[in-house]
Amino acid sequence: MNHSLGLIIESLVAVLLVLTIGYCMLLNSRLKRLKADEHSLKAVIAELITATEIAERAIGGLKLAVRDVNDNLGNQLAAATQMSDQLRKQLAESDGVVRRLSRIASAARPITAPEAAPEPAPAPVPAITTEPVRVSGAKAVAAAAQAFSERRRTGGLAA
Repeated sequence: MNHSLGLIIESLVAVLLVLTIGYCMLLNSRLKRLKADEHSLKAVIAELITATEIAERAIGGLKLAVRDVNDNLGNQLAAATQMSDQLRKQLAESDGVVRRLSRIASAARPITAPEAAPEPAPAPVPAITTEPVRVSGAKAVAAAAQAFSERRRTGGLAA
C-alpha cells in the first residue's frame, strides 16, 4: 500500500505540475497582450502630449490675438470718443450759428403791427411758370435764413 500511496501522490503532483504549466502559459499570453497594450498606450500618451502642446501654442496665439484686438478696440473707442466730442462741439457751434441767422432774419423783416403769431401755413405749391422769378441776392438770403429758422423752430430738420 505504501507503494500505491506514493504513486497516487506522485500522480497528483504530476497533474498539479501540468495545471501549473497550463496556467503559466495562460499568464504568459496575457502578459504579451498587456505588453502590446502598453506599447499602444504609450503611443496614445505621446499623441496626447503632442496635442496638448499644440493646444498650448494655440492658446498662446489666441491670447496674443485677444491682446491685439483689445488694444485696437481701445484705440478705436478712444478715437470714437474724441470724434463724438468734436461732433458735440460742432453741433453746439452750429446751434449758435442758427440762432444768429434767426436774429439776422428777424431783424431783416419789416416791422409791422404786432399780431398774434399766426399758425404757419403749409407752403403753397409753386405754380409752373415759364418766366424766371427775379429776386435780389439779399432778399434771397433773408428768405432762406427765415425758412431755415422756421424749420428749426418747428423741430424739423434744418438742413
